[in-house]
Amino acid sequence: MPGADAKFTRERENANDADDTTYANVTVMETQRTAASPHQAGSKVTPERVAVVVLSLLLAAALIDRGFNYYRHIQTNESLQNELQALKRNLTDYKNSQTMESFQKMRNELQALKRNLTGESCLKCAPGWEHHGGKCYYFSAAKSAFMWNRDMCRREGAALVKIDSREEQEFLEQRVREKMKNAEDQFWIGLTDSVKEGTWLWTDGSPLDTSLSFWKQGQPNNYRGENPVDGEDCGMMGEKASAQVLMCWHDESCNKPHRYICEEAEGTGRPQCVFGSS
Repeated sequence: MPGADAKFTRERENANDADDTTYANVTVMETQRTAASPHQAGSKVTPERVAVVVLSLLLAAALIDRGFNYYRHIQTNESLQNELQALKRNLTDYKNSQTMESFQKMRNELQALKRNLTGESCLKCAPGWEHHGGKCYYFSAAKSAFMWNRDMCRREGAALVKIDSREEQEFLEQRVREKMKNAEDQFWIGLTDSVKEGTWLWTDGSPLDTSLSFWKQGQPNNYRGENPVDGEDCGMMGEKASAQVLMCWHDESCNKPHRYICEEAEGTGRPQCVFGSS
């Protein structure tokens, strides 16, 4: 039946069209799902991914710790550099102070030599003596009792120093202070009251001018703690200080050993000419 065949043929074509439509719809839906979630298939958590994350965290922690250690190292280096610079400054200050002390000592020696020169080449005083104000002075390094030192000066044609003016006292006080190593390192002067207690005489027999006396406060006191019989009958000077102490005389037991100062008039103690002069 031709009509039936045509109908069947159309039904089969319609069925095929329906199948094609269904397949197409499924294909489109699958394509849309895949397009909507392009990474869904690869988002599954795996041990490899966990290991990568853990390693990344460990690496980040190591970098942070290394950075902190580096910063702490820099801070330590800066602290050490500051301490080193401070040490260098202290060392420089110490060297400068030592240099200044040496320079001052050399300058004093040069000034003493200049004072000791007459004209261009002849010494006013014997070697080892210092010239000042028309006199020559000898400051001993050795220590002895008063009477022994008095005799030592006399053997040199000199005498234990006699202080006749404030200006002479200022000069002697400065030189003694520069030579003293400690508070006990003092110098005998030619003053004694051994003949009559309280009556002070110079070793040439002349009395002390009280207007030109430079006793330290509370001196003389004739302390008898060390020598109960004679007390303190001899005069000495010296005060270890950073500045001038003009009033620096005090009495002392004549038997104690101390340094001493001899004096003589310039030109009387074997003056010598140097630098080839006659």
